[in-house]
Amino acid sequence: MLERLGEIAPFLTPERLADGLGALLLVIAGLILARLLTGVVRRLTEGRFEPQHGLLLRRTVYAVTLSLFVVSALQQLGVELGIFLGAAGILTVAVGFASQTSASNLVSGLFLIAERPFAPGDVIQVGTTTGEVLSIDLLAVKLRTFDNLFVRLPNEILIKTEVRNLTRFPIRRVDLAIGVAYGEDLDRVREVLYEVAYADPLCLDEPKPLFLITGYGDSAVTLQFSPWGLRQNYVELKNSMQIQIKRAFEAAGIEIPYPHRALLAGGGEAALPVRLAGPAEAGDKATRP
Repeated sequence: MLERLGEIAPFLTPERLADGLGALLLVIAGLILARLLTGVVRRLTEGRFEPQHGLLLRRTVYAVTLSLFVVSALQQLGVELGIFLGAAGILTVAVGFASQTSASNLVSGLFLIAERPFAPGDVIQVGTTTGEVLSIDLLAVKLRTFDNLFVRLPNEILIKTEVRNLTRFPIRRVDLAIGVAYGEDLDRVREVLYEVAYADPLCLDEPKPLFLITGYGDSAVTLQFSPWGLRQNYVELKNSMQIQIKRAFEAAGIEIPYPHRALLAGGGEAALPVRLAGPAEAGDKATRP
């Protein structure tokens, strides 16, 4: 033990102790100043930038400030920074070849932050995944689905895939698929649908609801009726319109038909129609001799 102290003692000169103390003070000052600058940036960006951009800016300011003081502390200790820079360069090249996917996600994250197709709090749809954006990080975007699952999507996927922002605009259109019998008066059907829409307080008068005949199905004329509402009322408006349309059709005597099928037994002119009997009728026939 004494031998080791004897080996270290020549290096514990007053000058070296002073340099070490100065380096420690520089690191402490860097930590304090980095936190102070982070607080200033938080106050300056609050309400002016999106939360995710403000967080990224604060982290950058903190890292840069602390790095400058750490470099000054190393210089105070007499460390040759050229050696570290050369090693860092070699390490960067090696890591770059080993993590091309991470680099691609990093670049994609910078594009997402610059382009701002969505922000934390927005609801987006990526492929079959729909959820609320929790954060936009440099490597991935975190989502929370409506069944409260956590989903991590690499930024590279978001750059290459179609992304739908469901809450970007203040209003949304609710598309309802409706079928009515061929014998119904379509003008009367349209009139009833507009009456339902204008009576619903969640439906907007402007833009005007869309009424569209989409085609002729096997058993019904298919329609699309699309009212507009505020985005936060989307689900409630869709449910209320479905309920009110059914009630209005029943009150007006408008038929929403079931699928019809005609069955023929045999072939050619000898084909005979086949009628399916209901449960009650089938029971009556079963009791006959």
